[in-house]
Amino acid sequence: MPQLSRSAAPLGSRLLGDTSESPRRRRIRVQVLLTIFLIAANLIGAVIVGALVSVVVPGPDVLDPDKYWWVNFIVIPTYVGLAFIVGVLWGTTRALRALRWAIEDRKPTRKEQVSTLSMPWQLTRVQIVLWTVALILITTIDGTIDPQSIPKVAFTIGAGGTVVCAFSYLLSEFALRPAAARALEAGDPRRIRIAGVMGRSILSWILGTGVPTAGLMIIAIFSFIRPYQTDADRLAVAILALGGITLIFGFFLTLLGGFATTAPISNVRSGMAEVERGNMDVHLAVYDGTELGELQSGFNRMADKVREREKIRDLFGRHVGQEVAEAALSKNPELGGEERDIAVFFIDLVGSTEIASSRPPTEVVALLNRFFAVVVDEVDEHGGFINKFEGDAALAIFGAPAEIDDHCGSALAAARRISARLREEVPECSAAVGVASGRAVAGNVGAKSRFEYTVIGDPVNEAARLSDLAKNAPGAILASKITVEGATSAEAECWKFGDSVTLRGRSAETILASPVS
Repeated sequence: MPQLSRSAAPLGSRLLGDTSESPRRRRIRVQVLLTIFLIAANLIGAVIVGALVSVVVPGPDVLDPDKYWWVNFIVIPTYVGLAFIVGVLWGTTRALRALRWAIEDRKPTRKEQVSTLSMPWQLTRVQIVLWTVALILITTIDGTIDPQSIPKVAFTIGAGGTVVCAFSYLLSEFALRPAAARALEAGDPRRIRIAGVMGRSILSWILGTGVPTAGLMIIAIFSFIRPYQTDADRLAVAILALGGITLIFGFFLTLLGGFATTAPISNVRSGMAEVERGNMDVHLAVYDGTELGELQSGFNRMADKVREREKIRDLFGRHVGQEVAEAALSKNPELGGEERDIAVFFIDLVGSTEIASSRPPTEVVALLNRFFAVVVDEVDEHGGFINKFEGDAALAIFGAPAEIDDHCGSALAAARRISARLREEVPECSAAVGVASGRAVAGNVGAKSRFEYTVIGDPVNEAARLSDLAKNAPGAILASKITVEGATSAEAECWKFGDSVTLRGRSAETILASPVS
């Protein structure tokens, strides 16, 4: 099934590539993005911890090189190195091992689907464990040196860890979107949803509002408890620093959350635009595990139904004619009809019995298809429609169900053009054409459970009789004088009048007309 164009970013971002790229390239892309994003999240956390410890949170100076040198230069660097190995290298390797089904390009099991969609949370849990261990370890060591440093160290590491975990989740979810798309493609997202838009909103609130507000409250509480250690200048610097951190990282978090929300919506809007342009084969990549993924999946289900309806509509139009199909779809069709002034022509293949007996069935069918292709093409070109095929014959109607200003002229012109084209394009056969016009009843005939659109009246019978008569006439085309007189002068000049005959089954005479040589 065709996806959206590459320029439309099927997965919401060009960084994520295309849904049709090779498994090997997909694995490299996911691993590189995961590594970069996890490192970036931890660097952001380190910057926040450094800012909080140095200028924001009041308390003892835990950066004092004389007092805390072995903590800052031995314990922390060693732990950061180990955490990098565990959190980034081991974490991404473990994630790719769980996504082996996507790399092998096979359909995932139910367990693999759930594991893939929960992978951002699994990676975030690793970060939670690492930062919790860091909080306990460093707070304990600094507390043994100076017990008064415990609140300061605990808050700064806790705040930094919260930021890291929030960014890790959002960035990992973004990097793993290609795998999530494959997982959601194999199952209904309504049954395997892991998180929701509400969860993302709460996460954004925790980082953008909760942590900064908690920091300001702790600073205020500290200023009440130990006013002698908190002067106005220091308090102002702490508030400004915390406010700056909130503005900068809160903006990026809001940007990430907004992008994660709007990307699937933009994806659906692009799909809707394609459908409006007439592209019914559009199919969206469902890559979001929240309610927005249900929106994408719902669009695909809707598009499938639209394609099915269009296919039925096209097939319906091929069987009964586009005009009849449009009329039936625009209003509830009912049995019965109405009187209309119409023109009809009846065309019949001459010598069809001999052709069928002297040629293989496949050749006969091929010949009939070439014959009817010319007939249908010219009837459509002149505004009529083929009411029915009858073996080697066809009945065309002009003026019903859609009205035509010059229905007589259109029928006559179509008959002349068909005769000329058949001599050039299908010389193996010849056809006789009869053209008539008049008042007839046009409508649905049959039963409530099965009916067809047709016309009933004298013009139809007259056209059939003229067709029989035309088989022995020069040019094999005959029309009634009434039909020629009902056409515009330009078309009427292409016809000449001849004998008057009484057609079989009719009491009144019909003056014949044939094309001017």
